[in-house]
Amino acid sequence: MIADAVSIRDVRSYRQLELALEPGLVLVTGPNGAGKTNLLEAVHLATQGLSFRTRHDAQIVRNGATAARVAARGLRGQVGVRVEVTLSRQAPKRIRLDGTPVASAEELRRKVHTLVFTPDRLAVVKGGPATRRAYFDRALARVLPARADLPVAYASALAQRNAALRRVGAGLSGPDALEPWTERVVELAGALVDARRQLVSLLAPAFADRSAELGLAGGVLAYDAEPPTRGALDERLSRDLERGTTGLGPHLDDFLLLAGDRDLRTFGSQGEQRMAVLSLLLAEAGVLTDQVGIPPLLLLDDALSELDADRRKLLSTRLGSVGQTLVTATGAEALPLAPAQLLVVTPGHVEAAS
Repeated sequence: MIADAVSIRDVRSYRQLELALEPGLVLVTGPNGAGKTNLLEAVHLATQGLSFRTRHDAQIVRNGATAARVAARGLRGQVGVRVEVTLSRQAPKRIRLDGTPVASAEELRRKVHTLVFTPDRLAVVKGGPATRRAYFDRALARVLPARADLPVAYASALAQRNAALRRVGAGLSGPDALEPWTERVVELAGALVDARRQLVSLLAPAFADRSAELGLAGGVLAYDAEPPTRGALDERLSRDLERGTTGLGPHLDDFLLLAGDRDLRTFGSQGEQRMAVLSLLLAEAGVLTDQVGIPPLLLLDDALSELDADRRKLLSTRLGSVGQTLVTATGAEALPLAPAQLLVVTPGHVEAAS
């Protein structure tokens, strides 16, 4: 989606804002604390139905207000699109797409793609396996929407099997209580591992290209996992009963992000880790564009810091070649190239620089 207008009311630091946006690279500048991240959050809320900072909608509503509203208008390819999200402290969230109610944020995200980078996304590289699993399972929902429900379905079956393990271990149920959930876990684990492999096969070549382009040589994305078999789960049943948890499965798998033979989690610098996360975002943006013919909206918060001048220029050039990107910085000098639009943020206000 390329947004050409955003309307914000009572979201975080913004009481009322009507903002026109240009296609291409939009640079959002202002001092720390002025509301740059709040602006990106509002755009994300409008196009994805939720915040990238919190899952508690009440925290998004401006202090002193009882409700908030964000609306965006733009183009998906050559087709006009209008989205509107209304939050209330007393009522459920309401989402409308082209005037029609949307049942959930998940449904909106299947139709409108927005990708976001924030500094805390470095945890995808430097954090533990659970963070990477969550990141790639969200990407799975976007890139392979027909298989979007697999992570949740597997987690539900796993929780049921673990509960059955605890009941059997405590003598409250017989071993037969495990049977249906073991079969379900094996079935869904195989499907989830297969979907993750497919996702990585799509992202890995683009990740290698984007990371090389941004100065991170030898970028590799890998997922080396095998789904648990029924025999393997049966072999470790006594240990699973003792611990009350399932000790094999994709809920324990990890994804590898490498530069050559270096694991970037352990042996990557902060700048390299940042380049890896940005390369992942650009790789997914390219795959989504190839699939649907429409580039996703990109929101990059403080992406340019900790990068040298050459890498800032390389990143800016790449961002300028995709549909629309909003990127924040404390000053216009952070961007080596002239943006399509420069926005200046002061507390509660945004103005386009003349």
